[in-house]
Amino acid sequence: MRYPVVLASASPRRVELLRELVPEFEVVPAEIVEEDHVHDDPWVTAQRTAREKAIAVAEVRPDCLIIGGDTVVALPSEAGWTQLAKPKDVADAVWMLGVLSGKTHTVVTGVCLIWPNGFSAFTEATKVTFKAMTEHEIRDYVATGEPMDKAGAYGFQGGARPFVERVEGSVSNVVGLPLERLKEALASVS
Repeated sequence: MRYPVVLASASPRRVELLRELVPEFEVVPAEIVEEDHVHDDPWVTAQRTAREKAIAVAEVRPDCLIIGGDTVVALPSEAGWTQLAKPKDVADAVWMLGVLSGKTHTVVTGVCLIWPNGFSAFTEATKVTFKAMTEHEIRDYVATGEPMDKAGAYGFQGGARPFVERVEGSVSNVVGLPLERLKEALASVS
């Protein structure tokens, strides 16, 4: 890479995924309030939040290539979209998983790259279909604690994997960083 790389995210999943493309980078979590960037459109929400994370870190590391990312789990509803962020508590996690049970939802990740004299941003969407889950399955999964720091209250790569019936699109996007698209974006950094 032409510039030192900084990941503007505290997500351990994004750290693991980025290591597949960039062997050495620094992690500097962005200090932003994610709720300030929510929009009716989940693609806009994910992109805005990713951009704000990248901008916040670029202000303190202007000589680097900053990668910001944000993931939104969205379910079509009568009003447009229901967006599921990280659960506030156990009851919220149980509710979210109940809403997702037996349905197809969309995982949207926004990615923003900022480097000296350059900027690039994109979103990636993946459809995920959950099998119908019993309340017992949901409560047992929530009791593991895993859902509490994840958009939509589930970790695809972890304990929620048995609930997934089908994935249409990028699997790494569902985990938190669309590696295929990010690889292309990194190749265009000059």
